[in-house]
Amino acid sequence: MVNAYLYLNAVLYALLALWCTLFPGTTASAVGYQVLSRSGQSEYLVIYGGLQLGMAFLFAYFARTRQPRNGVVLALAFYIPIVLYRAVSMARLWPLEPATLLLALLEWMLLIAAVLLWKISRPRK
Repeated sequence: MVNAYLYLNAVLYALLALWCTLFPGTTASAVGYQVLSRSGQSEYLVIYGGLQLGMAFLFAYFARTRQPRNGVVLALAFYIPIVLYRAVSMARLWPLEPATLLLALLEWMLLIAAVLLWKISRPRK
């Protein structure tokens, strides 16, 4: 079950990286970026393309090498700060674009799943 969760994360981040890399204008606009300078475009591609592709690699690596506990720790390390930052930003900057709200919902679901998997995958004493 944990490996399926890790592969799901890998696929989601690989698809998101690909989408953001191939259609940066569309994806940037969908989450509220109105105008990006050339430096901003570069940064967007690096973070939304490169970093997310790296995240996909890590999730796939931990699933493939049967290291579910490490993969869940990785998920918690990503999703706890993401969800906390998202919650604060949503409270401060409401209303937000629908795509941002959809991403927030997905992040919450992935965090909840990671917490549940953390609890069930703990080593027995």
